[in-house]
Amino acid sequence: MAKITPAMQQLITSRYWETTSLSDMNDAQWEAICDGCAKCCLHKFIDDDDVEEAHYTDAAKGEEVMHFTDIACQYLHTKSCQCTEYEDRTELVPHCVKLTQANLPEIFYMPPSCSYRRLHAGQTLPSWHPLLNGGKAHKMHSMGMSVRGKIVNELEANMDLFEDRIVTWPLDEID
Repeated sequence: MAKITPAMQQLITSRYWETTSLSDMNDAQWEAICDGCAKCCLHKFIDDDDVEEAHYTDAAKGEEVMHFTDIACQYLHTKSCQCTEYEDRTELVPHCVKLTQANLPEIFYMPPSCSYRRLHAGQTLPSWHPLLNGGKAHKMHSMGMSVRGKIVNELEANMDLFEDRIVTWPLDEID
C-alpha cells in the first residue's frame, strides 16, 4: 500500500478540483485527478465499416464506435492498476495516448467514468475517487470501477481474436 505523501495530503485537503479548472491545473494537480482505474490501458478498437481492419486512434472520425476489450497493456500491473513503465509508456507503446490539457477535447476514447472526462463535462468527481477517500483506491476497486480482477494481459491473449474479448463494463458509470 502506497504511503500518502504530505504533498498528496495537501492536495486532498485543498479540494482544488472544485475551484481549479483542468486547464489551470499544475502537473501535480493534473496527475492526481487520474482515479487510477486503468480503463484507459485496455485495448480499444474502432468498428468502422469503411475500414478494412481495426485500428488504434486518438481522434474520432465521423460516427465510429469505440469498443473496449478486457485485454490490458503488458505494462499494467493487474493488482495495483498502475503502469509499470509510466514515464516511458508512450515510447514503449506508440499507441498509448498521454492525456493532456491540450488533447482533452478529444477524450472520446476515455470511458464515461474517467475523472478527466467528468470534470471536463462539468460533473464532479465520483464518490469512489481516491481524492475523496484519503488518497486510497480501495473504494474504487471494491465498487468494481477499476480493471482489477477483470482483465488479461496482452501477452497472454490471442490478439487475432481480440473482437471476442469485447466488454461493456468499462462504460459503466457509478455515481
